[in-house]
Amino acid sequence: MSLLRNPIALVGLGFLALILLTTALFTVSETQQAIVVRLGKPDRIVNRYNANDPFGATGAGLALKVPFIENVVWVDKRIRDLDMPQQVVLSTDQLRLVVDAFARFRVTDPLRMYQTVRSEERVADELSRILGSRLRNELGRQTFATLLSPERGQLMDTIQEAVNREASRYGAEIVDVRIKRADLPPGDPLQSAFLRMQTARQQEAESIRAQGRKQAQIIRAEADAEAARVYAQSFGKDQDFYAFYRAMQAYRTTFNNGNASVVLSPDNEFLREFQGVRGR
Repeated sequence: MSLLRNPIALVGLGFLALILLTTALFTVSETQQAIVVRLGKPDRIVNRYNANDPFGATGAGLALKVPFIENVVWVDKRIRDLDMPQQVVLSTDQLRLVVDAFARFRVTDPLRMYQTVRSEERVADELSRILGSRLRNELGRQTFATLLSPERGQLMDTIQEAVNREASRYGAEIVDVRIKRADLPPGDPLQSAFLRMQTARQQEAESIRAQGRKQAQIIRAEADAEAARVYAQSFGKDQDFYAFYRAMQAYRTTFNNGNASVVLSPDNEFLREFQGVRGR
């Protein structure tokens, strides 16, 4: 009773209660997961990742902890980027490649993450090491042409699946793995590869042109044979028409350039069609 009558004591109690309340309450946003650690041991997870939870109904909001006994370790719930250092890969056709890749991941089991590597930064380091090793192993089994072809997408899926199996040990999930660039090292290897590719393309172009010439010869031969057959048929059916047609062809060939000059006598056989004597 004496304490309640002392206003200074009441203010002190109120101030102490306010401190306890502010240290006991904490807010968890939609993009965070909170590990409540009691005396160094993880006790519970607030707003844990669940792929089936709709946004806005995940358990985020105000939460309580025991002041001075429990503390909170924050873990990002969103997908994070994992920039890989450039990897040097030796392809099966003995070409050294500089591969620039990246991955995206998220922490799906914060408790396992805390028990194994303690922090997101350590998870990123471990995933970077695993992914780098897997990239060198898988890409080293391919040819340089395969790494530049659309088949590379299937290869990336295989790498992602393999890395995911190891990432689950750290409570993480690999969402995507991609190669940004795969280049030859600058210098002589790059120039040699360029010359080989240029030579291969030139040989391919020459082969295509040869095939085209062969096809053209076949088409011309078939057309000549067909024309000869039509000429023979027309000659047998109408000799006058055949003679007229052949005369027109001769005129077209002779005056094809438009400036030919021909000096002939009026009764020359070549001008027979111009004289209107066809059929005589």
